[in-house]
Amino acid sequence: MNCVVKGLKTHYFIQGQGDYVFLLHGWGADATLFKQVMDVIASRYTVVAFDFPGFGQTAEPEQAWSVSDYTDFTIEFIRSFACKKVILLGHSFGGRVIIKMANEKNLPFTLDKLILVNSAGILPRRSLAYKIRVGVYKTGKAVLSMPGIKNMFPHAIAAFKKKMGSADYAQASDVMRQCLVKTVNEDLTPLLKTISVPALLIWGENDTATPLADGRMMEEQIPNSGLVILKGAGHYSFLDQPAIFARVIRSFLNMGDN
Repeated sequence: MNCVVKGLKTHYFIQGQGDYVFLLHGWGADATLFKQVMDVIASRYTVVAFDFPGFGQTAEPEQAWSVSDYTDFTIEFIRSFACKKVILLGHSFGGRVIIKMANEKNLPFTLDKLILVNSAGILPRRSLAYKIRVGVYKTGKAVLSMPGIKNMFPHAIAAFKKKMGSADYAQASDVMRQCLVKTVNEDLTPLLKTISVPALLIWGENDTATPLADGRMMEEQIPNSGLVILKGAGHYSFLDQPAIFARVIRSFLNMGDN
């Protein structure tokens, strides 16, 4: 289904009936990854999974968005369903948005429970190799930006940025690359301790994108939270261990064995 939010054509799936659960996907993904999760939760709830702007079938923002911009968008999207109480589940980048939203004042709905799955939001400690890579990048960019070289090789800077960036960065459009830079460099750690909503943290023990140490830190910082570690799972723990993930979700949402 489609609707218009903040002027952007927004694609979403909706399934089930009852109180609302909204699913927020990670960077570079889309709502289709939540198909199995929707099937589990829809036996008791109305489940809505949507594509963030710039992903799946939802239009890109016209300018580079920050986490706050994506949060504002998500609030408006949820508001359109006129629900009074919601549960939020976010994977990776979706977790960033949830952390931000949980700190917003005067929301048009009440947050009942939060589920953070391999959530992003904690700024990683940078290794020496990373710092060297950043230094090489800045030096290369400065050299290629010199008037003479820039005129001789007009496409060199774009190619260099693509080569030096991450896979997500390389595959993104110009505006989404700017969005990625704005979002990944924001440390949300200070916001964790002020989250008052019950929060379930689910992590894959082998996650290399948002390591398990991040999950442990979130459990320490978020007052009413608990961490479940899925053995043998990576960053997409809900896909790596779907059966165990489903049991954990059912328990937290008081769904029994249905």
